[in-house]
Amino acid sequence: MSTTTVAKPSAAPKGGRRKLTWPWIMLIVAAGLVLFSLVRVVSGADDLTSVGQVSGALQLAVPIAMAGLGGLWAERAGVVNIGLEGMMVLGTWFGAWAGYQWGPWVGVLFGLLGGAIGGLLHAIITVTFNVNHIVSGVAINILAVGFTQYLSNFTFAEAEGGSSKQSPRIDPITDITIPGLSDWLMDLQQKHWFLISDIAGLLGGLVTNLSLLTIVAALLIPATWWVLWRTSFGLRLRSCGENPVAAESLGVNVYKYKYIAVTTSGALAGLGGAFLAIVATGIYQEGQTGGRGYIGLAAMIFGNWMPGGMALGAGLFGFTDSLKLRGGAENVHALLLLVALLLVIAALWQLYKKKYVVAVISAAFSAAFFLWYFLTDEVPSQFVDAAPYITTLLVLALSAQRLRMPKADGLPYRKGQGK
Repeated sequence: MSTTTVAKPSAAPKGGRRKLTWPWIMLIVAAGLVLFSLVRVVSGADDLTSVGQVSGALQLAVPIAMAGLGGLWAERAGVVNIGLEGMMVLGTWFGAWAGYQWGPWVGVLFGLLGGAIGGLLHAIITVTFNVNHIVSGVAINILAVGFTQYLSNFTFAEAEGGSSKQSPRIDPITDITIPGLSDWLMDLQQKHWFLISDIAGLLGGLVTNLSLLTIVAALLIPATWWVLWRTSFGLRLRSCGENPVAAESLGVNVYKYKYIAVTTSGALAGLGGAFLAIVATGIYQEGQTGGRGYIGLAAMIFGNWMPGGMALGAGLFGFTDSLKLRGGAENVHALLLLVALLLVIAALWQLYKKKYVVAVISAAFSAAFFLWYFLTDEVPSQFVDAAPYITTLLVLALSAQRLRMPKADGLPYRKGQGK
């Protein structure tokens, strides 16, 4: 007499995080639009979701997204790239130097090349010589600033319209505006209807004065996801960041993939720098990166080392930075109401999860923001200037518990360990 054993399906681990599906993502986006529209109507800050605001946010987000994407390539291969800021600086200088002489698209190529040189230097120092990744990155940031300052003294200073601190003006890259549709969406947005005008403003910003380089940069985000998560090349590269010893034992040339990843990382950061010089301002200016390489690294961490999350983090910073530039105190004052409402939602969610202490803290902060909003008409100018950076710090602090970096990220590795 035989017996059969029926295996029971294992229960899903309690407390595990569910993967967001597209219906949930769309629902969250819709809820966010409703919340923004409500804040706009109550506060009267109609520029919150205007066509100009969305267009400006997109332009400000691209350099940060390119730096974050560069960081993602490097860290998925196990190399921490603190040198993104320096690679962006190289991208701004080389992009401007070639751009004002031979045209903006040649400038873009040279910006890529300048950043790639910085990435290659970082790879040689960290991969071949096994120097601490943080030390190497900081050194590249310092060297890039000094190197570009030195080059500017005998290139831009002698050029017509330039100086030792800035380049001559660069010809612009073609902007795209869809005629008819752009005007109709702008008219609809200016009616200030609840939700409808906000959607019109969002869509209008995507079809008005859109640089061709912005489109190229945006396409690089899904392209990175496809290469790293849907190809055998990407699997091998990511294995170098998770367990390089095991990867080498299976025949993967770990050094080669690390070199490719870090050089690509530098090229993407250089593209972000070239975008700043060619599209955002039209000239190279000393110090124009303004820490965007570090912010891109923060956006990558906020996105949990994934392209989509990184793009969301870059968009968040670009949005708050655009609010500061376009509306100043009025727009940032409206953000106080938005933060207060978000904290109310957070408190209710923590109550649902029976985390009463966190719920009480969220509710207390929410009450403080409500009082700040209703008892004042504007925020101090210093707070307006710091708003994008405060937003970055808050988002990183709130998302820290759900992060999982590549297991071998930043760890030393010597060729031959897997043999």
